[in-house]
Amino acid sequence: MVEPALLSDAALALLRRRYLRRDKDGTIVETPDQMFHRVAQNVAAVNEFHGDRSARKDEEEFYRAMRELEFLPNSPTLMNAGTDIQQLSACFVVPVEDSIEGIYDAVKYTALIHQTGGGVGLSFSRLRPAGDVVCSTGGAASGPVSFMKVFDAATEAIRQGGRRRGANMGVLRVDHPDIEGFVAAKEDLVSLPNFNISVAATDEFMDRAAEGEDIELINPRTGKGVRRVNAAMLLEQISANAWRSGDPGMIFIDTINQHNPTPRLGAIEATNPCGEVPLLPYEACNLGSINLERMMGEDGRALDWAKFERIIEVGVRFLDNVIDANRYPLPQTEKMVRGNRKIGLGLMGFADLLLRLGIRYGSPESLAVAEEITSFLYHKAEKVSAEIAESRGSFPFIEESIFDGPRRNATLLSMAPTGTISMIAGCSSGIEPLYAIAYGHNVIGGRVEEVNAYFLAWGREERFLTPSLMREVRRRHSIKDLEEIPASVREIFVTAHDIPAVEQVNVQAAFQRHVDNAVSKTINLPASASLEEVRDAFMHAHRQGCKGVTVYREGSRRGQVLTIRRGENEYPTCGRHVEADGGPLECNNC
Repeated sequence: MVEPALLSDAALALLRRRYLRRDKDGTIVETPDQMFHRVAQNVAAVNEFHGDRSARKDEEEFYRAMRELEFLPNSPTLMNAGTDIQQLSACFVVPVEDSIEGIYDAVKYTALIHQTGGGVGLSFSRLRPAGDVVCSTGGAASGPVSFMKVFDAATEAIRQGGRRRGANMGVLRVDHPDIEGFVAAKEDLVSLPNFNISVAATDEFMDRAAEGEDIELINPRTGKGVRRVNAAMLLEQISANAWRSGDPGMIFIDTINQHNPTPRLGAIEATNPCGEVPLLPYEACNLGSINLERMMGEDGRALDWAKFERIIEVGVRFLDNVIDANRYPLPQTEKMVRGNRKIGLGLMGFADLLLRLGIRYGSPESLAVAEEITSFLYHKAEKVSAEIAESRGSFPFIEESIFDGPRRNATLLSMAPTGTISMIAGCSSGIEPLYAIAYGHNVIGGRVEEVNAYFLAWGREERFLTPSLMREVRRRHSIKDLEEIPASVREIFVTAHDIPAVEQVNVQAAFQRHVDNAVSKTINLPASASLEEVRDAFMHAHRQGCKGVTVYREGSRRGQVLTIRRGENEYPTCGRHVEADGGPLECNNC
């Protein structure tokens, strides 16, 4: 069978390592083309149940969009659709109740989700603080950080079939009495290797930090204040640990709940491991991304809006079908997902799009492009969701929502990091800038080397590429000082460390203004960045209306997914998702 011509050698290698089906002896038994057929057929078959659309026609549409690398769903869908597992969601949130039964139920649920390829967000804000009374025994409580280690150990034991490592997001409210210990939980770079951690920061905390005022820490068991701390000093501690290790990030919990589409069902407490999907307890979400690089017109100078509109419809219908095709690991999750029918359609290849348009990432022009594209994406997705609702009905919990018209899905958009699916698609990750012109991507089973195809094309056209220059490019994060390269090329081919933090936050905020879920974006800083720059990035992200933010300083973690070469040694460039032993911990949305 002829394979899709667009798949690169790196993409083929990745698919063989992690995605293609194997028999009981570990022998690969399908091709990439057959994988796309398997997924398309499985997801389109949902139409037969509803009886309102041709399953065969949608199967052809889904297959063609994936084969042409115009749209790809999250990894669990590619891996599991049409298999015995049939768990297709990337993101889950499991509540952690303040009892020994509730805590260990959550451990069990988390293990079951990891076993099927999902990532889990966990809020520990309901747990009483360390040293607080345990009424049943008269003893002292261990506190959230202690129990997080139990979850981490359980995650370590679940290898997800050798294809994906379990990933967790641990969240604690900024006004919890154990917040200082939580913030410092990963400062040794060894503890909690299977967790990202984020502080759930309130508007009050951010405002008081700006003014240097105190906040009250509240025992969640009693609802009473236990002591006061200076908010500015606490933000300094958060920033210092983020500067040191990349953790914690911050989620702005009040901003998230101001945009909660179903507030009468409860408050949102946590997000998925990469932060782009805030979810209610027991909710899950399936994600998919449109490859903007493939949305360009034939002249390569402008977006093909008609094509983009068509693929948006394909993406929304595909993801809505996934909800019905899915086999959920928990009955509570099935109830919540089928009740709210949240989906997360997003984008990848934004940096590539800007290169094609000749626009510098972070410039005012790039912000305008981000807003124009995402506004179009949302309004078209909303229209398609309403059309599906006309024939299949609105999501069942719509009476508990903020919507009053027909709507199939409580949420529509989410900007995921798209680590491995963007490698399959041959485009830049999510909405991130280029990490480097040439870099290596560590994945389970090996390392994939990449060089930006547009840079190579420009170099050949303008005749500045030489073997010695390419050796130097491979050693650098940035080409801004390589005078052998024309200044016009260096201006457009900016990489993460060329772009000030404020500009990176502005890009994230531009997308967030039209995204009803959230946006995954790492604010990448050079090794020389100061603690004040980290703190200012947090503050600016809150002021700009972001729902969360992660700041990463070069070299502060070892074993990252993305690296460049310095001589024979790997040098880290970005990313939070690592293991203590130096192997990659890949986010479950990629």
